[in-house]
Amino acid sequence: MTTHSPSPDIPAPMAADGATWGELLSGRNGLRAVALTGGVALHAINVHIVTTILPSVVRDIGGLDYYAWNVTLFVVTSIIGSTLTNKLLAALGARRTYLLGLAVFAAGALVCALAGSMMQMLAGRAVQGVGGGLLAGLGYALIPLVFEQRLWSRAIALESGMWGISTLLGPAVGGLFAASGHWRLAFWALVPLLLLQAALVSAQLGPRSVKKVDGGQGAMPFGRILLLAASVLLMALAAQADAGWLAAAGVAGGVALGLLVARIDLRHRVSLLPRSGYALDTVMGKVFACVSLLVIGSCTEIFVPYFLQTLHGYQPLAAGYMTAAMAGGWSVASLFSSGRAGAAADRMVRIGPMLMTLGLIVLAVLLPARWVDAGVMADAALVLALAAAGAGIGLGWPHLIERAMRAASPGEENLTSAAVTTVQLYAMAVGAALVGLTANEAGLTSPGGIVGAQEAAMVLFAVFAIAPALAVQLARRLSYRLPRTH
Repeated sequence: MTTHSPSPDIPAPMAADGATWGELLSGRNGLRAVALTGGVALHAINVHIVTTILPSVVRDIGGLDYYAWNVTLFVVTSIIGSTLTNKLLAALGARRTYLLGLAVFAAGALVCALAGSMMQMLAGRAVQGVGGGLLAGLGYALIPLVFEQRLWSRAIALESGMWGISTLLGPAVGGLFAASGHWRLAFWALVPLLLLQAALVSAQLGPRSVKKVDGGQGAMPFGRILLLAASVLLMALAAQADAGWLAAAGVAGGVALGLLVARIDLRHRVSLLPRSGYALDTVMGKVFACVSLLVIGSCTEIFVPYFLQTLHGYQPLAAGYMTAAMAGGWSVASLFSSGRAGAAADRMVRIGPMLMTLGLIVLAVLLPARWVDAGVMADAALVLALAAAGAGIGLGWPHLIERAMRAASPGEENLTSAAVTTVQLYAMAVGAALVGLTANEAGLTSPGGIVGAQEAAMVLFAVFAIAPALAVQLARRLSYRLPRTH
């Protein structure tokens, strides 16, 4: 397909040294930055809360077979929320759209808090996902509408940094309530945070603070959105199949639906993604592919608390904080990398996938607790491996997202900003579905127990290390080709 990016070369980098953290975080910029990133922080905190309390939830209301569905269904409906971002911004404005996202997210949290069965829990997670997807989509979509272009890289890194906050609050809230036997209170604890964020958004994201959004022409492509959701659900259902051929059919059907959506999107006037995002010979196509592979690799985090508690004997709080090392690595690496430009930014993009691949391979060796005895050294190695896997995404994240935004064709800037979140969420949904399928097929539920968990841990991390390994070559091709005058 013909490229739609302004140039076949990578866009020239912004002068990162011309925009400081002080400019972004001081005065009105600082308040707006908190307003934008607060929703991402709530989304991230919720992810870590649920990941931490899931073993306790399963022990209380059952549903081990649907363990990964808590993430899969959440992310599937998040795709719906994120794809609505641009249209809702145009119709309602930034403030009302953000408040709508917070309200839907809160409604889902309340359903989860009151759940008496795994099906009710999944219903709450589905509602939460719609609100969470909208909040995550707004986080990126509002950056070019609120900040000057030279602040974009810092703002993107700040969005990633919110996952660092989640590593402190999420496991603490989830772990403490799980350890006390009151995991439901973990969802109630989100309510005051949501109310505080609503007050800040109401004050800072009025019409005078945000540029007007062009909603584009044509109706919302709901048919393609539902097909995307169906493609992920087919893959997730494969994890519950009794026969191997049914599981394979589910995965094949999900892939086929995803390809069908891409084919329709390329031919339709109103598209879900920028058209250049479907071609690997364009900047945006390479970025989207690289982001997808790295996110899929990170989905192994879903089962880390279960393996730590089952195989290593950790309590929920300790397991939650160890798991959070992956998100912490992402945040710290993203903040560290955001000030780089040119050749230094290229190095961050190239090193990231290699570091993540190494981290997942080490986890495949350590988590089964077969070949390495438990102890302080083993614990430290586990934390370092988790942090390395997260840092593998964070190092290149600000530069990958920035390059996608700068490669947008005229008139597709808002579509591109929203598409970043859609691609990330779809990759996360596919990854969560495949993680659940791989773990179940490797023995998590049959034979189950310690032996099944050991087999699942080894196979899961070894298989998913392939995803960032494939991203290594893509990252090498995403280097700036600057004019000689630079």
